[in-house]
Amino acid sequence: MVLSLLTLLLSGDVARADIIEMMICFAALLFCMFVSLPVHESAHAYAAYRLGDETGRLSGRISLNPFDHLSFAGTMLMLFIGVGFAKPVPVNIRNFKNRKLGFALTAVAGPLSNILMSVAAVLVAALIAAFAAPSNAAVLLNLFFFYIAVYNFALALFNLIPIPPLDGSRLVTLVLPDKYYYKLLQYERYFIYIILGLSFLNNRIGLLPSWSDAAFIVVSFLETFLINIFH
Repeated sequence: MVLSLLTLLLSGDVARADIIEMMICFAALLFCMFVSLPVHESAHAYAAYRLGDETGRLSGRISLNPFDHLSFAGTMLMLFIGVGFAKPVPVNIRNFKNRKLGFALTAVAGPLSNILMSVAAVLVAALIAAFAAPSNAAVLLNLFFFYIAVYNFALALFNLIPIPPLDGSRLVTLVLPDKYYYKLLQYERYFIYIILGLSFLNNRIGLLPSWSDAAFIVVSFLETFLINIFH
């Protein structure tokens, strides 16, 4: 995220946000790590299975158990710099009838699951804001579901960046000629280090708007829109 909430808490730098809101944000981040990421990875494995590849299913990746999906390094990076990763779901594209299309549909299933969870969470947040009696508990619950929506949408946006090995790259490679497609697959493992490095620098320097900023704006607009409908 823009700046790791855990880093702020450990450093004692609370000038940028109220401590209570920071704790709610951190709780929402933990929720996304232990619920949203497993759903995301399971969506990849399930989509591949439905398209003819059982590799992920046989590896136990159609599972909501977070420990089947989380990696230690990726989890630590997510906590301390706000950008991390889970263990990739194994996919054997030879099992798809149409290799490129099957791989692309398998890839897009993950971000789609996060968008659906984001919409569900912002809907709950809007219902709380519109109908719950004014109280501290209602405010905290609203913030919790709001940030769950933000983090899920940010996760979807990040994964849809069209750079290997992120999910969005599968949509680009869908139209690449085979000679470039398979060449790219050979080297894509190295791109993740470039992505993490650039993300870390951008989080610290702020050269470009981040996907979490964009997600915050979109979710805020959607919540306001839903509240106006409910009223």
